[in-house]
Parts: sequence; structure tokens; C-alpha cells
Amino acid sequence: MAARAYWRGQIRLALVSIPIEIYPATRSGAAIQFHQIHEPSGKRIRYEKVAPGVGPVDRDEIVKGYEIGKGDYVLLDEEEIEAVKIESRKTLELVQFVEAHEIDVLYYEKPYFVVPADDLAEEAYVVLRDALRQTRKVGLGQLSVRGREQLVSIKPCGRGLVMEVLRYADEVYKAQGYFRDIDDIEPEPDLLDLATALIDKKTAPFKPAEFHDRYVDALHRLIEKKSKARGRRILEDVEEPGRAGSGNVIDLMAALKKSVGEGARAKPAPAKRKSAARPATKRKSA
Repeated sequence: MAARAYWRGQIRLALVSIPIEIYPATRSGAAIQFHQIHEPSGKRIRYEKVAPGVGPVDRDEIVKGYEIGKGDYVLLDEEEIEAVKIESRKTLELVQFVEAHEIDVLYYEKPYFVVPADDLAEEAYVVLRDALRQTRKVGLGQLSVRGREQLVSIKPCGRGLVMEVLRYADEVYKAQGYFRDIDDIEPEPDLLDLATALIDKKTAPFKPAEFHDRYVDALHRLIEKKSKARGRRILEDVEEPGRAGSGNVIDLMAALKKSVGEGARAKPAPAKRKSAARPATKRKSA
């Protein structure tokens, strides 16, 4: 396997231990990285580490500090920080099992592939995989990596298992703080029927390869044109989808009918209550 293992050890379930290897399931996208350049000279900008009133400082004079008050720091050296790191254990113990739907999507952070370390581990690995699939459960445990403990889940994925790093409770905002201002109203049946019809019309199998980062694609095209233009400035207008209409107030019934292909036959709908087509600006921004 070409990828480098993120972790090697064993999954333990009671008295059963399964040697495994864990590999990253994702990689960074094709992002464009810019550097800051001094335009008159064409030289790249570099940064020095400086202290106010002192000026540039040597790297070996820098230590980590935690601010306990304005301008008041507790200083820690690397040895002190290393001393409190969690010992990297080579066992991932599954301590609890939960229904998959009990874990809110907000807690999922990053997926990894879990594979048996050798042929001898395959039988126990397959038993765990199929038992999780049959019971529709997700295993929970804590993985020690690089001095930190990560909360993780284990669940079936095709012929194998996938491990997902989960966020701890104090890393997730409560949704109620963002949704409390949404009115408690019942949508009109006709509007709901049209919305579900539109969803049905646009339902299709998920094919991630069909989606691209259009901003990155546009940057690549701009960089290619710029390199051929010998420094000439290039500005292009990019038409944004969904900006044809003007104003925020819409006839929701007419818009939904047009979306599902009934606009040509639709009669003008009476004005709806304000709460049915409320401007988006009422919501709080995240």
C-alpha cells in the first residue's frame, strides 16, 4: 500500500485483539497558494520574529507561553510540555457501542480506513465488521496519537471498516443558539408538496467526481492567461447563478411551481403571509 500508515496497533474488544493499520481516507484539495511579493523588485516577502522594544530575536530564545492575564504569561519549555503528553498506546479499545444516528453530524471530523495488519487478523476483523453491520451499531473508543487522545468511532464501510475522528463536546457549538429565532410555523400543504416534488425531481445517485471547485478552476485559468499576457492586468466578470431576479420578496408558490416545471400553467397565487417567505436577513449569521 503506497500511503503511509497514520497508526499501527490493535483494536481490542473485551479479550479479542485485532492487529490493524489505519490510513488517511482523504487528502487536501487542489488549493491555490499565494505568496506575498514586493512588486517593485519582484522579491518574495519574508518575516522575522521580533519582540517589541527588542527587535529581531534568535529562534533558540523563543519559548511557549500561555496568557493568564493581559500581558501576563506562564512560560513553558518543550520538556515540560512533553512530560504531560499522553503515552502513545498501541491499543484502541472499543468501550461502548451506540446507534449510528445517535452521533450528530457536527461531531464527525475526519475519516480513516482501518485494514487488518496481516492475514491472521482477517477472520476477527471480518467478524467485527459483520457484527457491527448486523447490529447497526458504531463502536466508540479513544486513540492515543502524538501525545493526544482522540475520540473515534468504528463502523463498517464496504468490505472493510472506517474510523472517524470525533470532536469532543466542548468543541461543538449548540445549534439552539443559531436556530432559536426561527418561527414555529406549519408550512402550507401545497407548498410542502411542491417542495418535495422538486426534491424528487432533482434526486440522483451521489457522484462526487461531478462536482468541482469552480473558484480553483477559475484561478488556474486566470494564472495561465496572466502568464501569457506578460503582466497585463486581467479582470473577468463571472456570472453568479441564481441572481436573475431583483429584490428579496418572492411569490414562493409561483417559484416552486416554476422549479418543478409547472410555471407555464400556474395561475397567479395570492400573496402569502410574511412568515411564509421571510427575508433571509432575519437570521443570525454564524
